[in-house]
Amino acid sequence: MTLLIENFFLKSHYLFRDSSAKMKHLQERQGWAVSRGEFLIERHTADTMATAHWHDHIELNLLLDGQMTYLFNGRQEQVQAGRLVLFWAAIPHQTIAVSANAPLVCIYIPLVDFLTLPIDKDARQAIMQGGFLAEGHWVAGDAEALPRWETEWRLGSTARQRLILDEIGIRIRRLILDNLEVEKSPAYAPASTLTSHAVRHVELLTDLINSRYSDPVNVPDLAKLAGIHASTANKAFGDVLGISVNEYLTRYRLARAMQRLTDTEDPVLQIAFDCGFGSSSRFYDLFKDRTGTTPRHFRESMIIRTPPALG
Repeated sequence: MTLLIENFFLKSHYLFRDSSAKMKHLQERQGWAVSRGEFLIERHTADTMATAHWHDHIELNLLLDGQMTYLFNGRQEQVQAGRLVLFWAAIPHQTIAVSANAPLVCIYIPLVDFLTLPIDKDARQAIMQGGFLAEGHWVAGDAEALPRWETEWRLGSTARQRLILDEIGIRIRRLILDNLEVEKSPAYAPASTLTSHAVRHVELLTDLINSRYSDPVNVPDLAKLAGIHASTANKAFGDVLGISVNEYLTRYRLARAMQRLTDTEDPVLQIAFDCGFGSSSRFYDLFKDRTGTTPRHFRESMIIRTPPALG
């Protein structure tokens, strides 16, 4: 078990310790932020965000007191104290309401490392499709463990940090397994939608992208399917998520391609077309630009690092 989790965070053992400053810089950047294998953990007082942001991590949060509301994927997600939540942070998200002086622990796991975890493939896919995974009940140990992880990550030895990584990997697997056993599929906190037209447009468009990303669709096609003008679609995305429809579509296609490269032995060319890129050259160029490596090299590195999937 220890070897499996060490393999999961292979690149994370030698990283810097001032994670708060690094994440602040990451959040302030515009566009796709590639983590380059950076594992981060920090604790701060939760606050509202002026705009949505995104970064290339799976994010694990624990609010220690009070409550908080995220605008995530065009929907409001309520976060209660003591309830662990997990989501893919490449989907623009924004804290729009929070209790005063609410302490929050955030753990940022690189996407490529999350893909190596031995978890249920359907659960992983649901998270990649924009699911907001929430612990269904209060777990007493989390309120003690996460603050301790943050402190020991900053101050502990390399051996201590490796132990933290082991524990985080196991906690993520338990969170996913708990939800699978309760609902027979990944369970997510109920979402209450905002009433504005822009948010409703974003909800409809993201649903269309999630279901039609493999088709050769573009923004005008998606807008037509949604019954709105392309300029209206882009304005809604800009107002709600802070990015264009095309940027969201590109990110989603890349995420699904990364999942396929990890989970299957399908030819790279087939994955490129199945994920809607239209040509191998466009897929290679975008993949290299956004991740710093080629699809083939990415797959090879994952084969070396990935333990057998369970379930």
